[in-house]
Parts: sequence; structure tokens; C-alpha cells
Amino acid sequence: MKSSINPSETDESFRDHFSAVDDYGKRIWFYPQKPKGKWHNRRVVFTIVLLGLMFSAPFIHVNGQPLFLFNILERKFIIFGVFIGPQDYWIFGLGMLSFLVFVSLFTNLFGRLWCGWACPQTVFMEMVFRKIEYAIEGDWNKQRALDKAPWDRKKITKKALKWTIFLLISFLIANLLLAYVLGVAEVGKIVTHPVSEHPGLFLGVAGFTLIFFFIFTWLRDQACTVVCPYGRLQGVLLDKSSVVVAYDHVRGEKRGKLRKGQERQSGDCIDCYQCVRVCPTGIDIRNGTQMECINCTACIDACDHMMDQVGFERGLIRYESEEVIVSRKKSRFSAKAVGYIVVLTALWGGLGYAMFNRTSTETTMLRVPGTRYIENPDGTISNLYNFKIYNKTNEQIVPELRLEDGKGTLKFAGNPDLTLEPTGSVQGTVFILIPADKIKERKVHLKLGVYEKGERLESFETTFMAPGIRE
Repeated sequence: MKSSINPSETDESFRDHFSAVDDYGKRIWFYPQKPKGKWHNRRVVFTIVLLGLMFSAPFIHVNGQPLFLFNILERKFIIFGVFIGPQDYWIFGLGMLSFLVFVSLFTNLFGRLWCGWACPQTVFMEMVFRKIEYAIEGDWNKQRALDKAPWDRKKITKKALKWTIFLLISFLIANLLLAYVLGVAEVGKIVTHPVSEHPGLFLGVAGFTLIFFFIFTWLRDQACTVVCPYGRLQGVLLDKSSVVVAYDHVRGEKRGKLRKGQERQSGDCIDCYQCVRVCPTGIDIRNGTQMECINCTACIDACDHMMDQVGFERGLIRYESEEVIVSRKKSRFSAKAVGYIVVLTALWGGLGYAMFNRTSTETTMLRVPGTRYIENPDGTISNLYNFKIYNKTNEQIVPELRLEDGKGTLKFAGNPDLTLEPTGSVQGTVFILIPADKIKERKVHLKLGVYEKGERLESFETTFMAPGIRE
């Protein structure tokens, strides 16, 4: 991906290869230096809050519903306590479309801020697993020395301890994922019931545990640079006004080592490589915005620390846009960002309207094919209908069908049980009878309603056929 911020007189050869693979196709393992500083402390606080919300959300219920549920297997979704069943998939699709536009807008304005601060992969990898690694194996130089050392008792002990903790946390994350997919009650069966009663659920937890263990033990940074497509979208989502973690090449170039007793002819970059050593994806931010950069801010803290050491002003690497770096003028919304905002506002407006006008049931009622009106001896005309009522909620409903205009009556075939189970449906056959003297047209539009305990859940229309106008 071509950088949007291209420092002058910079060697562009780094774009000819992937930083995580050497010239022979062998993977390069990164050993990032332990980060510290103002921005890292902010990420620690943000991570604590985020993990607290992430692990508590499955236990939070709103009006008897989980706050979030994404049950793909049973096609049940609950977002902020609002149940979305199969009949409302278009609302779910509209919500996902709104989310994609929001991500595009957010990326256009702030780059991969999501990746560095809120993405679960980064949060767990950099703020949980990496912290454990630093605590057990030490900083980057000690980790590298340990990996190169022979398998003696010390290395086996440290690796076994680390991998055991990684496996336990992976098991915890697997349970958390399934709590969002199946609900806390289903996941709780692993603890309260024998494995033989739910082998599928147990295998699911075991499988996801191994997947997460593999991701955080071996895949690591390549989950962001190889697997995730989000970084590759930056080329079309970013522009010159996008705020990203950027190197101020106007102030920093030309780079040069700091030498005592000599008047400095170079820029503020002292070429210390601290920004490279702390990068979890192994890039040099001074080369400009790159696909691998996840905006984790580790390079900002490292650079600010070195600027303090040499007495230069902080902010050589900072959150900034190319437009500001080059022109030193305040950045403005680009036409692309304005377009995203307009589209997103329209989508959110439509989504809000759809949610506000959403009904608890959805009913279809059609005349039985091949039948015609019946003239009854009591002076009424009847039509035969098939009906089906869908429950769009996660609660039981006992509906009642009514004719809204009061022209006639309903007579059900048999004695159907109209009880609607959560997300379920009922169907049956019903006659609509209308006195002949109240019919003035051959084709009459009737309005019906579905009620529960006197409250109307929805209204719908159907057609009624009759002989025509009577003298």
C-alpha cells in the first residue's frame, strides 16, 4: 500500500517485501520492547474498562433479555436488549450496513484507532498475553535470548508456565465467546452438567480454546497483518486529512545521530530506532503510514521519551494528519468524510424509524386457493382464509385476531391454539362472515388486527370477495 505520508529522501525499498518474512520466506519473529509512557498508561486504563464491559455484558439483562446475543445457529440476535428474529433480518442487515459505514467514517477520520485500542485481538494480545510474557520471560532482549537458548530446566519451566497460563486464558475467552453466541445459561451447563449431556457444547469450548491458544501463541501479529482485511482497506479509506499515528518528517528529516560538542545540522530525529524496537508489527513509522501499523501509540511514547532525554520538543511522532504536518494548518473534513456522515445519518435515521415502528408479530392471511365466496342461509357471505402469525420477540405471546371495522365475524376451523412460543409461529384456517346487506362492492378490503390483553400488536389488510352490489 502506498503511504499517504511519504518522508522526503526516504528509501522506498521497504515496500518491496513484507516485514514479517525474510528473503528466504522464513517468518521473522518480533520481540517488541516493553512499552511505557503516557499513551500506554491511557491504553491500560481503557483496556481495564473495556475488558470489564466485555466480560460483564453477557450477564446484563434488559427487560428479561441479554444485552447482547448473536446466536447464529438458531438465528436469534439481541442488540442492546432488542430481539431481532428471522422476520427482521432486514433490520439486522441495515444495522450491519450502518456499522460498516461507521467504520469507514471512523477510519477516514482517525485511521486504525480501532485496531490499536479496541479490537479484541489487539487488546488481548498486547495488553494481556504480552504482559504475561514480559512478567515471565522478561523484556525483548531476554525473550530473544531465551528462545535461542537450549531446552534446559529454566527454559522448560518458563515456557510451560507461560503456555499453561495462555491456555487457561484462551479457555476463558472461548467461554466468553460462546456466552455471546449461546447465552450464559447454555455455557453454564459445562460447569453444572456432565459432559455427556452436552458433548457438542464441550467440543465447541475445547475447539475455540485451541484456536485462541494458537492465535495468541503462534499467529500473534500476523492475525492483524495477514488474516485481517481491515488494514488493506486503509488505502481507500484514508486521505490527507485522516488523523493517524504519524512521523513529522518536516521536523524530523534529515535524520542524524546526536553528537556532543557539534552543532546539529540534521532534523530532530536522532535515528535511535526506539520507535522500531517497540513496534509490535515490526515496522518503521518514519517510512509513513503502512498497512501493518495498528495505531497502538507505542512509538509515540518511545519517541517522546527520547526527545525528553535529548532536550527536544515532544511530538515528533504523534496523532496527526498529513495535511497538518505539511501545511501546519488546521485540518478540515474532506469531501469523503462529509459523504460518509450524510450516508451514515440517513442509515441511522432509517434504522431508528424501523426499530420504533417494529411490531411484535407479523401476520399473513390469504384466501384459500381455488375457493370462492359462500352465500350462507343466514344471509351472510363467507370467505375461507389460511393465516400464519409469526412471533418476532423472544417472549411467549397469546394473540387474538379481530376484525377492525366490525362488519363481520371470524369463525375458526377447529379449535386452534394460537399460543406463540418465543420466535415461533402458528397457522390455521378461518372463515370471515359478513352480512350481505353490508357489502356494497364485489371486492372489499378488510382491516384486521392482532391483539394481546387488549393491546394491538399489529394491523394488516386482506381482501374479501362477494357477489356484488345488491338491490
